[in-house]
Amino acid sequence: MSKVEIPPVAEQIANIKQKEDMDIDFSDIPEILDWSSAVRGKHYLPVKKNVTLRLDADVLEWFRRRHLGYQSAINSALREYIHSHR
Repeated sequence: MSKVEIPPVAEQIANIKQKEDMDIDFSDIPEILDWSSAVRGKHYLPVKKNVTLRLDADVLEWFRRRHLGYQSAINSALREYIHSHR
């Protein structure tokens, strides 16, 4: 089996940008007509804000010891608290 030479992505994008929409071959990409199983917001990332938050030293240390991404873990704990108090 011979290897197919694939041009770098930047080169591929440049080539596509030079074409008119009607000249681009979409035959291998089927058109989606049924959107009934689509999920809105599936890839939504909430806006993050920088804040200064004063935490007790032992609480911060607990999260740091147990979670590599301790800030995300604190955020998840706060979100869980919000959902349980609605």
